[in-house]
Amino acid sequence: MITVNTHEAKTRLSELLAKVETGQETVTICRHGRPVAELIQPHAQPPIDRARIHPDLKLKLHGDICVPLDDDTWPEEYR
Repeated sequence: MITVNTHEAKTRLSELLAKVETGQETVTICRHGRPVAELIQPHAQPPIDRARIHPDLKLKLHGDICVPLDDDTWPEEYR
């Protein structure tokens, strides 16, 4: 495990992330000598099946979504 202060973490962030990414290290970031954050490799999570979470949620698109809208179609506050 590597322990660094916030200034060193900012300076060496790319290097520290590379070590965490490969699984070689975990990094503890300290402020005034007290741990405030830990960089760890995330656990692989399967993709979320949104249809199973909200089976009643449906989305209907009207018209061709690839065609740009003309200025008159946009609401006034977004022009």
